[in-house]
Amino acid sequence: MDARLIDKSKLPSRHVTVGPARAPHRSYLYAMGLTKEQIAQPLVGVATCWNEAAPCNISLMRQAQAVKKGVAAASGTPREFCTITVTDGIAMGHQGMKTSLPSREVIADSVELTMRGHSYDALVGMAGCDKSLPGMMMAMVRLNVPSIFIYGGSILPGSFRGRQVTVQDLFEAVGKYSVGEMSDEDLTELEQVACPSAGACGAQFTANTMATVSEAIGLALPYSAGAPAPYEIRDRFCAAAGEQIMDLIAKNIRPRDIVTRKALENAAVVVAASGGSTNAALHLPAIAHEAGIKFDLFDVAEIFKRTPYIADLKPGGRYVAKDLFEVGGIPLLMKTLLDHGFMHGDCMTVTGRTMAENLASVKWNEDQDVVYPANIPITPTGGVVGLKGNLAPEGAIVKVAGMAAEHQAFRGPARCFDGEEACFEAVSKRQYQEGEVLVIRYEGPRGGPGMREMLSTTAALYGQGMGDKVALITDGRFSGATRGFCIGHVGPEAAVGGPIGLLEDGDIIAIDAITGTIDVELSDEELARRRAAWKPRETSATSGYLWKYAQTVGPARDGAVTHPGGAAEKETYADV
Repeated sequence: MDARLIDKSKLPSRHVTVGPARAPHRSYLYAMGLTKEQIAQPLVGVATCWNEAAPCNISLMRQAQAVKKGVAAASGTPREFCTITVTDGIAMGHQGMKTSLPSREVIADSVELTMRGHSYDALVGMAGCDKSLPGMMMAMVRLNVPSIFIYGGSILPGSFRGRQVTVQDLFEAVGKYSVGEMSDEDLTELEQVACPSAGACGAQFTANTMATVSEAIGLALPYSAGAPAPYEIRDRFCAAAGEQIMDLIAKNIRPRDIVTRKALENAAVVVAASGGSTNAALHLPAIAHEAGIKFDLFDVAEIFKRTPYIADLKPGGRYVAKDLFEVGGIPLLMKTLLDHGFMHGDCMTVTGRTMAENLASVKWNEDQDVVYPANIPITPTGGVVGLKGNLAPEGAIVKVAGMAAEHQAFRGPARCFDGEEACFEAVSKRQYQEGEVLVIRYEGPRGGPGMREMLSTTAALYGQGMGDKVALITDGRFSGATRGFCIGHVGPEAAVGGPIGLLEDGDIIAIDAITGTIDVELSDEELARRRAAWKPRETSATSGYLWKYAQTVGPARDGAVTHPGGAAEKETYADV
């Protein structure tokens, strides 16, 4: 795209590059080696979450260089910058996990501030880990300048004694080790082979779920979210995105033209169809919030309820992201869903074409069993289910992908823990009984603060062979790698006096994922009596960012967001 054809008088960069008054501003750009011609071109922010914290982020800097070449080839001027990431796999199971969900807000906020402060005209955003993907997409929708999302790609599967493994196997191995079913030597060997390359966790955990969302919602180029991080084709997708962003500037196609109610519904469909992470029910409402669209947990759950589960992906199934990419990628999954009436085909995408136009040439692959036809699903309803009842008036969520129907209902006495550590200690020491409902509370967005994931606890239960013999509920979250009957996002959370905070050991809890209910067998009068006696519980976060987060964060039902969102805007950054 020839930059001369773009009217820069309507672009944000005019505030720093056009006119005599901006001579001081331009001097800084000359100091970095830019030419007069480059300064006159649109300025494109190339944002990455690169760092050396984990393999999911480590390849992003390399891929960013390919994006910049694509932008330059299409007569744009790329400006690279980085933001943070908190990687769940390393933060998991200790106090560091309280920083994970808040990092989503920091990513969105910091990208917004960098774009606003330097008046960039468009954004190519690159992310590789669970919260960085929605954080980057939230920033795109908030800013509403032409934007393209790029996933850093998944990790390759490991191999342990001839068996394909992921980090999920390692978390579950800790449970096996705790009951003497795995030796020190075996555990050491497994930890050295489970994660063999750069890239995000390889199964349909949160990162790959949100990568799938990026294509389904229309913010990523077709096929770009599926290629594993080590594959050189990733650089070709990145260069193509760099070129395509210039076309979006010329045509003035913006994220809010793409992220509509229908597009959000498409995203929810692919989450359920792929057996994706329950965290999508937190992130989709947050992305919608940036556009001023009401799309909460119940809206997401309604779509989950009517969507077939068709992708045989781990943790509930057999395959990983690499396998899906190699048999046809996310477009193969979306094509069968579109053909059978589960997706909207008229949604605009970053290609400048509609979803139906993007998928028109996709052919069904008969020689694979990773994705089933949508009319012959693995199960007729989605892999993720919403729940509601007197224990969760604001809703809850459970992942049932790969679970037999007879395991999707549970009734038993509560065993209450105020915080994950107390529950993990009890599980590690086998201080619980088969048939109990383990309750982890005061881990919600405000009460944690930070709404931690409970993978260490759930994986330990599975490793002990108890994954289908107990249930676990929390006002916190579960990892995309979690399996078993585990219910998260219970709201209202305990910290604001929600029913989960009123439970006592021995209360009978009944959960039914088929009917979508979650109740404690107590009368309204008894719940009212306990609520009157309940007192708020102070968290340990009395200063710093977690304190600040706890003051502003809203309920999980609405995405745990921290600002009023698009509905309260008077103008977007793109129109300033």
